[in-house]
Amino acid sequence: MSNDDFCRKAEAYLKKLCGVRPHRRLGSPGNHQATEFFAGTIGRWGYEIDAAPFKCLDHVIRKSSLMCVRRRFEAFASPYSPGCDVEAELAVVGDVEQLEACNRRGRVLLLHGEITAEQLMPKNFVFYNPDHHKKIYGLLEKKQPAAIITATEKKPELVGAIYPFPMIEDGDFDIPSMYCRETVGADLAEHAGEVVRVFIDAKRIPSTGCNVIAWKNRPAKKKIVISAHIDARETTPGASDNASGVVVLLLLAEMLKDYAGGMGVEIAALNGEDHYSVAGQMDYLRRFEKEFERTAVAVNIDDVGYRKGKTAYSMYECQAHLKRKLGATLGQRRGIMEGPIWYQGDHMMFVQSGVAAVALTAEKAAELMKTVTHTEKDTPDLIDCRKLVELAGALRDFVVQG
Repeated sequence: MSNDDFCRKAEAYLKKLCGVRPHRRLGSPGNHQATEFFAGTIGRWGYEIDAAPFKCLDHVIRKSSLMCVRRRFEAFASPYSPGCDVEAELAVVGDVEQLEACNRRGRVLLLHGEITAEQLMPKNFVFYNPDHHKKIYGLLEKKQPAAIITATEKKPELVGAIYPFPMIEDGDFDIPSMYCRETVGADLAEHAGEVVRVFIDAKRIPSTGCNVIAWKNRPAKKKIVISAHIDARETTPGASDNASGVVVLLLLAEMLKDYAGGMGVEIAALNGEDHYSVAGQMDYLRRFEKEFERTAVAVNIDDVGYRKGKTAYSMYECQAHLKRKLGATLGQRRGIMEGPIWYQGDHMMFVQSGVAAVALTAEKAAELMKTVTHTEKDTPDLIDCRKLVELAGALRDFVVQG
């Protein structure tokens, strides 16, 4: 099959993944459509497929509003917030010390300034969960406000181009919450002591999701894992984050349909990287961590194919022979270059277990983060499908070399 043929397939795959409804967030109907499409497509090429379901949480927000003195303030219900209809006095807190000192049980609590500088890691997040975040959660649960409003600034290096961003995004945290821009928060803070109404019509929905794992030569003593996350936030079509990575997996799977080498090949569409519980990672670890000792290298693909710049690869825990092999395959492609290391991806669950890993992303990933990531602007027109075909071909060469 020619590169032009693969490009046309890539465009069709990208359109399909970005077109599921309502979105690809883990647990949603659109996410189920995406995993079924991936499994059905890759299954045609003779792979052994595993798509075992795991439990997760979906969430629907029907309507929300924030009112004070008959005035509506622009604010949004936090993802996974429980619903509420609360009228209570407004209290304002700007840092952890003020939160420790306050007695705000039953009031509406506005957090702004220093305390909202970062999005809190979910309470039960196992990979990275700083004590500072745990302390804030503990204080909020101790103080028991009736509802929380968080006023946040632009933080593209942390949350992508979302503005404002939800400081709290956690299905395990049971106090209703909203978020707003820092300018709205400053205006609202002038009403401290007055009664505000927080209304959130939302529902947490128990659901399921699945990773889709495809194998060639599964019994082999050593295997190569190539992964990309298939989910996306509900706010975005998720073309670069990460439909493009999934498209590379599909192209690679077809290129390797007749693979008969001695190394095992595992192609994994992981599910939940953008979900508060990272349920797909946790399910993968529960089921397959015992196989890490026979994983020669794990390759993770995220945010590739951006029309600007090249594809960049970075290496983690890689020995000299593996670096040479990467240089002889990925490094020989005109559109692929070595780039800086980054830690916010599925490759880190392998790295933290001492497994050699390679991460692939766009050279201009920082630009994507600042302008489109996690927003409605992340559309297929941002993606150059020729770059996806080039990357799939380079990974095929890498796998075939064994």
